[in-house]
Amino acid sequence: MLKFPMLSCSFAGLFMFGISTSLADEIRSTLDDQRHMAVTIYNQDLALVKDQRSILLPSGLNSLALRDVSAQIRPETALLRSLNGSLSVLEQNFDFDLLTPQKLLEKFVGKAVDIISINPATGVESREQAQVLAANNGVVLKMGDRIETGIPGRIVYHDVPANLRDRPTLVVQLNNKTANRQDVELSYLTGGLGWKADYVAELNATDDKLDLSGWVTLSNTSGTSYRDARLQLVAGDINRVHEQYPMAVKSRSMEMMDMAVAAPMAEEALLEYHLYTLDRPTTIAENQTKQVALLSATNVPVRKELLLRGADYYYQSSYGDLGQKMKVGVFVEFDNKENAQLGMPLPKGIMRVYKKDTAGNAQFVGEDRIDHTPRNETVRLKLGEAFDVTADKKQTDFKKLPRPIKGSNAFESAYKIVLKNAKKERVTVTVQEPIPGDWKILDSSHPSRKAASNTAVWKVDVPADGQTTLSYRVQVIY
Repeated sequence: MLKFPMLSCSFAGLFMFGISTSLADEIRSTLDDQRHMAVTIYNQDLALVKDQRSILLPSGLNSLALRDVSAQIRPETALLRSLNGSLSVLEQNFDFDLLTPQKLLEKFVGKAVDIISINPATGVESREQAQVLAANNGVVLKMGDRIETGIPGRIVYHDVPANLRDRPTLVVQLNNKTANRQDVELSYLTGGLGWKADYVAELNATDDKLDLSGWVTLSNTSGTSYRDARLQLVAGDINRVHEQYPMAVKSRSMEMMDMAVAAPMAEEALLEYHLYTLDRPTTIAENQTKQVALLSATNVPVRKELLLRGADYYYQSSYGDLGQKMKVGVFVEFDNKENAQLGMPLPKGIMRVYKKDTAGNAQFVGEDRIDHTPRNETVRLKLGEAFDVTADKKQTDFKKLPRPIKGSNAFESAYKIVLKNAKKERVTVTVQEPIPGDWKILDSSHPSRKAASNTAVWKVDVPADGQTTLSYRVQVIY
């Protein structure tokens, strides 16, 4: 037979605790008690906070109010433990109703308050007791034998309700075995803290090298500050169970931008993710955006590409003219390798690219978003569309061939692409054509390669202030 000997004791302990603590004063812990703070921030509006405080606790049953926790704490994840003592947690409550005039009025619905009004003729103050009947969309008061709407004077409250706090507070009911000063650690998950990576790259004059700086942008709308915190960031897509949690404090606009220049962050593997650690404590203030250095690299070899992409729809029908002055995309790419001055896993983010003009001023030339990029992978960025390099494309021939086998279709078509270059120097344009089905190039003015099962690629040189014509014929079987 299963027995549960501790069950009755637990209920008895809680009952006794409720009686005794109702008469006992609450022990309040503020940020002045903090001895160590560690914050680990994830990509998806999630952070792990470890808050260590030094608190003097009497022995026995205590009610400990931990002030200045996150207003977006997930209370079910909170864990309080003693690092050098012995205590057991019996109950915990998260009080996120913050003290405001409206909240105070709402808490006094059905209760008595005093109304102080001033006689406009004599200037004499008078006090009258009233009962708050309602506080939604205005106030309704019962004063003597009449009902008043609005506030005819100043309201005087006799106390502040216990669950109405000036700061987000976690109240822990605990049993302490030793009466001494203890180092306790409160850990919890919270929303309201986020980070993203931002990169700044500057191309050299010949577009074959760049200098790269990486920044981590932190944002804090959690409702509290984290002073001198050990900061760690986790990059990767962590699986989470999404539930609905009440929002204690709405996110407010950022009040300031704090730029903290430091040495690059240290990186290490963590399960199937990557962990970045700042080598010094930093303060993440409430309603603040902060930037800290992530990485820095110079003379990174880079490759520029002018790319004209086609489409697969015009290989199975007659179309004629396919486009005039078609845009040619501008791409740059580099390898995330040690021999390219990099080799650090790059968190996802936006990379902005600059280049100096003839006067030496850096000008913005484009940006692109990169995904999480491991070591030894290639980073490829689209900067925009070329101004001086364009293309005219048309279909010069199309015919349907006899069916090679039952249930299939065969087509033969020819194309002419005129690449124009208005620049003062020669350029190379990559022409990429996605060709569907089973295909083969029958004839071409320039050599091609089969980059994938459905992609043909040409590298075409176009002289300065000139043009080059690419012609090819292809057979497609569906």
